[in-house]
Amino acid sequence: MFATLNACQVLDRLNAGQGYAPGENKTRRNECTATKPGAATDSLALDPVQGLNEFAQRNVAAVQTSINGRRAMQAAMPLGGCAIAVEVGEHARALVLMTLATGPRDPQACVDAQALAERLEPLLPKVR
Repeated sequence: MFATLNACQVLDRLNAGQGYAPGENKTRRNECTATKPGAATDSLALDPVQGLNEFAQRNVAAVQTSINGRRAMQAAMPLGGCAIAVEVGEHARALVLMTLATGPRDPQACVDAQALAERLEPLLPKVR
């Protein structure tokens, strides 16, 4: 499903010109994390196995939302920051995470995560 998308290449493209260091993939999964020193950390995971149902099961406080008309869910993360899962298929999602240096409970993290997800959405495969 994500055969042609590399999470680090996509994240670097979305972060271009915003002061982020190049993204790093620290696992074998198609995920990437980039840091803007003293300001924020954002991550992108392209998951071809888990969809929105799995996100909802792991994040009981998740709320339904929409990203450019595509089904999505948003949740505050236990250690701080905000996650938005964007549907790519019944069993596939793109997960955007945003953590701000201003503090773990800064509501701006969800505003920034939503903005990143909105820029990401047109690059994702269309839901069948």
